[in-house]
Amino acid sequence: MGASIALLALVAAPTSAQQRGLQPTDYYDLVTIRDVAVSPEGDLVAFTVTRIVEDENRRLREIWMQELENGRPAGDPYRFTAPTRDSFGPRWSPDGALLSFTSQRGDEENVTWFVRVSGPGGEAFHIEGVRGAPVWSAGGEWIAYLALAEGTESGERDGWIAPDALSYTLDPERFDGRVVTSTQYKADGTMTLRPHFSADESRDLYLVSAEGGIPRRLTELPFDKSNVRWASDGRTIYFSGDEQEDDESSEELTQDIWAVRVADGSVLDLTPEPGSETAPSPSPDGTRMAFVFTAERGAEQDLMVVDVAGDGQFATAPVNLTADWDLDPGAPQWSADGTGIMFSATVGGNRHLFRVPAAGGPVVQVTEGERQLTSISLSDRGHIMAYAATDAVSPTELFVARGDGTAERRATEFNESWLDRVSLERPERLTWMVGDSVEVEGWVIPPVGYTPGRRYPLILKIHGGPHSAYGNSFFPTFHVLSASGFFVLYANPRGSSGYGHEFKYATRGQWGVKDSEDFLTGVETALARYPEVDSTRLGVSGGSYGGFMSNWLTATTDRFQASVTSRSITNWESWWGSSDAQALTEYEFFGAPWERRDLYRRLSPISYVENVTAPTLIIHSEQDYRTPISDAEQWFMALKNLGVPVEMVRYPRSSHGLSRTGEPWLLVDRLERIRSWFGHWLAERPPPVLDGDF
Repeated sequence: MGASIALLALVAAPTSAQQRGLQPTDYYDLVTIRDVAVSPEGDLVAFTVTRIVEDENRRLREIWMQELENGRPAGDPYRFTAPTRDSFGPRWSPDGALLSFTSQRGDEENVTWFVRVSGPGGEAFHIEGVRGAPVWSAGGEWIAYLALAEGTESGERDGWIAPDALSYTLDPERFDGRVVTSTQYKADGTMTLRPHFSADESRDLYLVSAEGGIPRRLTELPFDKSNVRWASDGRTIYFSGDEQEDDESSEELTQDIWAVRVADGSVLDLTPEPGSETAPSPSPDGTRMAFVFTAERGAEQDLMVVDVAGDGQFATAPVNLTADWDLDPGAPQWSADGTGIMFSATVGGNRHLFRVPAAGGPVVQVTEGERQLTSISLSDRGHIMAYAATDAVSPTELFVARGDGTAERRATEFNESWLDRVSLERPERLTWMVGDSVEVEGWVIPPVGYTPGRRYPLILKIHGGPHSAYGNSFFPTFHVLSASGFFVLYANPRGSSGYGHEFKYATRGQWGVKDSEDFLTGVETALARYPEVDSTRLGVSGGSYGGFMSNWLTATTDRFQASVTSRSITNWESWWGSSDAQALTEYEFFGAPWERRDLYRRLSPISYVENVTAPTLIIHSEQDYRTPISDAEQWFMALKNLGVPVEMVRYPRSSHGLSRTGEPWLLVDRLERIRSWFGHWLAERPPPVLDGDF
């Protein structure tokens, strides 16, 4: 027999030879869609398709195109960029004649390309002077973009020695270490330590004719900029930026909306008051602006609208359009006639498009369904929109609809062929009450092919954040466990987003206390609803905050017989000193560790580690700077010394996002280790060994 793999077959084999449950290696066939861009006239949709190149352990992005007739897909989508090059981020020119995208090709330093849209692809070219993703003026005459100053070069070791360091070295040529004086010396996802912030060059705003030419630098501001938007009259460009982004002592939100006058490059901070103002969106006639406002950390996020004067400055006090709406609005976009403002938002387990009248009024949900919509794009007239959508048993595909959400059509079937080969159980919604007034929402996925009356183990899955949420989107891990004979329970406890502001911050200062009640009540509810679940074979698993809760639940209860904890936190004091996100616990725990020492220790799983009996698999990335691996090492060392069965899997070249964006080989390995660990400790009988070619 060739290379073998333990396949967890806790249930009877599917009757169809063509269908089986989802396996870890099916992840290699998963196709995702993002960066949806509807052409101005609404006759074409460009979008990014991401595939996995298994043999090369990498992802490949391509731009695809879908033609539309009367708002409906016409023919099959086609590949628009070369399949040998990584290409993404399509953007349309105002007249729809050009499509820009980002692609690193050969030794070219300029990664911004353009294609004339006259058929299935064409020869890509540069526009002279354009060195960043283009933002066209309303009339299409000018292109603005963000880029580093031309000729900016950084040495390999620039910023390794802080310029304000007081200590000296005997030999600068021999010393290849780092001297750190800033707390911003690491950030998750960077894979290496960051240089001193003074060595980081900020991208500035440049302007060039749409025909090409010598660009003009509009800004020289020492901070990052984003959300670049033109005023409709072409005289002003707006953007978001934080002038105090390098101020380590500031505890306030200081993101502002800025305006730069095209004629002379004069720059004005439009929102210097405390709080965060982001995502500026000028109205079609240029007389008003919408933006997102958050007064302080933990405050409600709201959609604001303000009158704009002819010189681009705010002419009135901003008006809150969502003061009576208790969810978090995303970046705003005006309707074509200027009477409404649209945005996406999470509501419960779903994410949809919403609309609010620009003059004020109730928020109305535009799209519907038990699913999550992302990358929503509309035509200039607003009569056509397209988006990527996913639900619990369907990976992302492209959908097209009218601007009011009606007449929806599915345009792609990238994942259809491999989904036809597998059997997926659709989750069943489950709710439960905690105390007298708190309702918690969750879902249960039964085992593939389960037989009523037979006994099965259950895995409780816990999301990260905690201010994120599970919902109606495709989670391969859940279906791999379902295929291996497990019930899977996942829930949104207090602390989750999408259920109102009070619910979102209900666990402040009580992580592990209030939310434990939500999880344990959910487990009891699932046991009552599904008598096939064996209450003596329960597992718990999660990552980040979910890893913290997995550790907490096994240390403070005896409810679970096995655990898989990923990128977890065990000791809040050491985490505070080693992570890249100190402000999180300073807000959630009402201060720094020395100010709330008792609380930090009382809410740390390591304080109760001697109570753990559940065999534990620890999964961690070695370049995780959000929850550094030292916390995993503490948990491993403690459990090992206590005699608890424990293994630690350390993934190289990986950050906090391994389970979502990590190297495909490592991500698939992680799926197999989770199911094999639970299979070993919770299965009724040892799994058979089958040939690996399944």
